[in-house]
Amino acid sequence: MIASSIFLAFGAWQIVLIVVVVLLMFGGKKIPELMRGLGSGIKEFKDASKDEDKPTTTDKND
Repeated sequence: MIASSIFLAFGAWQIVLIVVVVLLMFGGKKIPELMRGLGSGIKEFKDASKDEDKPTTTDKND
């Protein structure tokens, strides 16, 4: 997976630094709200990609 290889490119200190910067920028109260929004966006994307994979049937009533 691409996502797992991205995190392998970062060391522990880089990940800690990113987390600290995000906490400083958004604050502790905004983080859960941001993660909920991100999760719902990912869910919608997965649902849309599943709908796209399904073959659509068309009526041949010309």
